[in-house]
Amino acid sequence: MAIKIYIDQGHNPSGPNTGAEGNGLKEQDVTYIVGRYLYDLLSSNPNFEAKLSRQNSSVILGTNNSTSLRTRVNDANRWGADYFISIHTNGSVNPAGNGTEAYVYQSTGEAFTLAKLIVDAITYRMGTQNRGVFARPGLYVLRKTAMPAVLVELAFISNYDDAIKLRDDPYGFAFAIYQGILQFFGV
Repeated sequence: MAIKIYIDQGHNPSGPNTGAEGNGLKEQDVTYIVGRYLYDLLSSNPNFEAKLSRQNSSVILGTNNSTSLRTRVNDANRWGADYFISIHTNGSVNPAGNGTEAYVYQSTGEAFTLAKLIVDAITYRMGTQNRGVFARPGLYVLRKTAMPAVLVELAFISNYDDAIKLRDDPYGFAFAIYQGILQFFGV
C-alpha cells in the first residue's frame, strides 16, 4: 500500500495568508513550484501517493489566515495522509539571515527524524546553511494534523544568495526533500 504524503505549498497567491517577499520573489510562488516538483517526484514512485494543497498556482485557500491553515489541515486529515509536509521560505529584516531549517510539533519521533533528513538533504544538495530542526508546538499545521508533520523553511527569501538558489533551482529543493523522504523510508 502506497504511503500517502500531503504536500502543503505554503501561503496563497493573493488575498489572505500571502507569504514573504524578497529579492523579486514571492514565497507563495516558490512554494507552489517546489511543491509541484515534489508531487511529480513522489507520484512517479509506486511507494508513494501524493496530494497537493494547491493544485494550480491561482488556488486561494480560506478567507483569512486561520481558515487558510484550517483548510490545509482538514484536507490532509480527511484524505488520511500518513505524513504532512508544509513548504515555506524564511524571511528576516536582517538580509544576512540565511539557511534551511524545519519545524515539528516535538523534538522526538518520526516527524523530527524526517525533518532532520530533509534539512540535511537540502543543505547538502543546495549548499545552504544547516540551521537545524526545532519544536514549534504552537504552529497550527503541526498541532492540528492527525499525522506526523514537518514544516520546512527552504531558505531565506530575504537573503540574496539564498533567493538566487530559490529562483534558479526550485527543482533542486524539491529533489532534496524527495531524497530526505526516500532515506527516511529506506526506499
